[in-house]
Amino acid sequence: MYENYWQQMGERTTVVIPGWQSMSYFSDVKNPCWFLEPEFAKQVVRLHNVVGNAVTDGRQIVVGTGSSQLFLAALYALAPKDGSEPMSVVSAAPYYSSYPSMTDCLKSGLYKWAGDARSFNKEVPYIELVTSPNNPDGFVRHSMVNRTGGILVHDLAYYWPQYTPISSPADHDLTLFTVSKATGHAGTRIGWALVKDLEVAKKMIKFIELNTIGVSRDSQLRAAKILEVMTNTSENLGSFDSHESFFKISYHLMAERWQLLRVAVNRSRAFSLPDFTPGFCHFLNQDSQPQPAFAWLKCEDDHVEDCESFLRGYKILTRGGRHFGVGPKYVRISMLDRDNNFDLFVKRLSTIQS
Repeated sequence: MYENYWQQMGERTTVVIPGWQSMSYFSDVKNPCWFLEPEFAKQVVRLHNVVGNAVTDGRQIVVGTGSSQLFLAALYALAPKDGSEPMSVVSAAPYYSSYPSMTDCLKSGLYKWAGDARSFNKEVPYIELVTSPNNPDGFVRHSMVNRTGGILVHDLAYYWPQYTPISSPADHDLTLFTVSKATGHAGTRIGWALVKDLEVAKKMIKFIELNTIGVSRDSQLRAAKILEVMTNTSENLGSFDSHESFFKISYHLMAERWQLLRVAVNRSRAFSLPDFTPGFCHFLNQDSQPQPAFAWLKCEDDHVEDCESFLRGYKILTRGGRHFGVGPKYVRISMLDRDNNFDLFVKRLSTIQS
């Protein structure tokens, strides 16, 4: 969906990297995160300050190969190395579908997936993953367990104005962000964590050092240029009227797509979508309706047990609810595809009758 915007930006986002540049593992030996490009760190702080979605003062910035690597680095840093058993990792269902498989992939002795946070009742230390806005259903989330011995990791990949109202700067101990959801550049494979505790940050950095000996400096330089353009087009918005603003254009694109989808769902009557409560967005300086990156669609037809298989019969590819810890009546559908694919999806969905 974002491809057209970046095409229009043209040479403003072009990065030229000579063959002799960025050859060393090291970016900044004075920084605990020694592979963090200073320019990337600078643009991360600028962007958060302009959007107002996260506190950056007093935080260590840890760069990762996407937020997936940072998620694993956080588990490594937070789980005690001398625990009698692996630390439980939970998240409230419906949760991000990759959390269970990523947590248990290496069968680590440090941590293990323990399922839905709402049903977690063990009196043991735990790590709770709070994804807000949530993937897949788009709702704002808070901690569900709220017991002693718990550590929170906030995944705020979608806390940007095109997806949800920016109510206040997020102020947590450890938050994860990713370029792929903020800008659309999934292939750049860059994410960042804002970490309050220096020792936790150092452990995350050690994990990335052991895992990949740092993070691509070339990718960081490209991401820094992208973030710089995003910030520059938003910095002097005033009343949010710049025709070049990435967030303005993206917000209206998402609003238009959600309107088209709701019309199609209402026409079909075979499905339902979540209803969201509007809120005041301090970045847009207006009331704003949540419009998530994914549609959390429920099949309301009593004769359909598996919504994913049902929609596949109409040439609509989705991800079924079982992947997210709930039943097969639900599916997740991306709202961020190219215009032609999205229009075809809406057209096919609207023809399905209950």
